[in-house]
Amino acid sequence: MNITKDRYFIDTNIIIYLFSKKEPAKQKAAKEILNNAHITGKGVISYQVIQEFCNAALKKFEVPLSLEDCKTFINNFMFPICGIYPGIDIINTGMDIKFETGYGFYDSLILAAAYKDNCKVIYSEDLTSGQKIRDMVIYNPFL
Repeated sequence: MNITKDRYFIDTNIIIYLFSKKEPAKQKAAKEILNNAHITGKGVISYQVIQEFCNAALKKFEVPLSLEDCKTFINNFMFPICGIYPGIDIINTGMDIKFETGYGFYDSLILAAAYKDNCKVIYSEDLTSGQKIRDMVIYNPFL
């Protein structure tokens, strides 16, 4: 997989694949994206991604993470690359992006967070790969 040299945003669904034993190719790509984020400092997530991850990891995983394992993963792997926190500017930009794109509110908040942190690429499996929004492009690393 070829990871962008630009600043990029990692959507929750990519991080969830780190824990997928059923999808080894997706797990490998997710590991590469997250490792690159830590090494280069170019990959970021938002506070919303941490919240969405916790919800999935503690309730929806085939084998849910324990609270301790979830906290360890967040502290060691997610928090160091978390650069965007909630605020009225994210909400307002998210509403504008929702209007521009037709995406749902929470997806629009993801896009707003990426935009606020000057990301050029958004790695996501759920959003439309190849779509350009403002000066960003969505890329599904699993295609």
